[in-house]
Amino acid sequence: MMLFTNRFTYPFYKEERGLSLVSTLWILTILSILAAQLLYSIHIEQRTQRNFLDRGKYHYAAKAGFEWTLAVMRTDQTPFDSLGESWAAPITGQVADGIQTGKFLNYNVAITDEASKVNINAADVGLISNLLAQVGASPDDAQTEELANAIVEGQPYRTVRDLARAVGMTSEFLYGPQQMAAPTQGVANTQSTTGTAPGLSTAGLGNLQNTSVDPQPGLVDLATIYSIDTSTDSNGEPLINVNTADTQQLTQIETQLGQVFSEAEAESLIQQREFDKFAALMDVQAVSDDLFNNIRDKIIAENPSGETRENNEEDDDDGQININTADVETLESLDGVDRGIADRIIDHRNSQGFFQNIDAIKDVKILTQQEFIGIVDKITLKDGDTRSGLVNINTASPEVLALLPGMDLEKARAIVERREQDAPDDSPIQNYTDEEIQGNPFTSISQLSEMEEINFETFREVADSVTYRSHGYRIEANGVDAAGRIVSTCIGIIDRTGDQVIVQYWRQN
Repeated sequence: MMLFTNRFTYPFYKEERGLSLVSTLWILTILSILAAQLLYSIHIEQRTQRNFLDRGKYHYAAKAGFEWTLAVMRTDQTPFDSLGESWAAPITGQVADGIQTGKFLNYNVAITDEASKVNINAADVGLISNLLAQVGASPDDAQTEELANAIVEGQPYRTVRDLARAVGMTSEFLYGPQQMAAPTQGVANTQSTTGTAPGLSTAGLGNLQNTSVDPQPGLVDLATIYSIDTSTDSNGEPLINVNTADTQQLTQIETQLGQVFSEAEAESLIQQREFDKFAALMDVQAVSDDLFNNIRDKIIAENPSGETRENNEEDDDDGQININTADVETLESLDGVDRGIADRIIDHRNSQGFFQNIDAIKDVKILTQQEFIGIVDKITLKDGDTRSGLVNINTASPEVLALLPGMDLEKARAIVERREQDAPDDSPIQNYTDEEIQGNPFTSISQLSEMEEINFETFREVADSVTYRSHGYRIEANGVDAAGRIVSTCIGIIDRTGDQVIVQYWRQN
């Protein structure tokens, strides 16, 4: 009986042991997989924590670079801007690692002048059309004009990328054909960045030096909403708004030639104002329509036959004054005419010839070319402590300068060449700072008129579109690891128009 039992149970026992072994191996395999997965998860988590920690550390490195740059900008007290100043050069530095003792974290910073671009919130249709042509739109295409009108009608914009809502806008125009696939920056007017931080060198069109061939720029490279300047002259004195100033304020305007407006001239200007461009000042009559109506019955314009201009025949038989022969004192006897207007009447008569009729006295202008050149740095056309939309002739690229009224690429390049020349020995620019400034930056708008390439017609057209300084800047600070890779970026737009530096925009990656 015992033999019978063992004979039939032993094979079954061997089979059971085999199944147990297989099950055990499967369990061990599963446990091994789970252990490996757990170890991999722990490794990933540790890597993630390290990456997060590194990102946090390099963020603070970038932030340290940003704060250092703010300190640099606060110390910049020159009443002009120049790419030859220290702030314009890329800044590199280190900050101590707060976790690993003895280790330092690297950062680099680039500063861009927002006034080196076109402000789309202040530009008119003509300037917007030129800007669109610069990014590839056909200047003669009716659709380009329609798009320019649509952009102006949509002002103001919160970001440059808001231009995408304008009817007719394309990705190529907005981002450029080589950049439209990956517009990485969140700041409206920023350039796309790859690799190291961008500099402010030659073109001023963003980080284009990282490629062997400069790509076609887009509006995000050439436009801004943040350009701003103070409404003061180089000495910090408030500019005079010729559209709202009273007689006393206008008579206080002086240039190197002396007082510009007499009291009667100031009153004549007040009667004719509502200027939208500086150039309109050159058309202001010394004898306004109101003044002419007051004196028209008291003047004649007889050509003294056979007599010279020095003939001082003053009155005819009816007691009227001949404006072709009267001297200063005689002209001053007319109600509303003072020495300033009388001088301009005689200067016009001497340079242009006798008046053909009394209406021709209204051809006498209130400003000479030299006076106009002298006052553009002392006046404004709008109230307020700041002015937006002016392009900085000391930092803008030739491509941007060429877009302005009256300008072309040849004139723009001449401006850049002039500001990059060595400053003359008697230049006052070094008196403003202990820092040695490279180049020969403009310290006034009027200096443009001294250039051979900028004639008076060009000067009068461009004068109220430019400045020689800026108070709005873009700061991009990067935290950089040992391999030179950018780990974290801080981008800010600052406004220096007040006593304190204000961060108008902030973004971190």
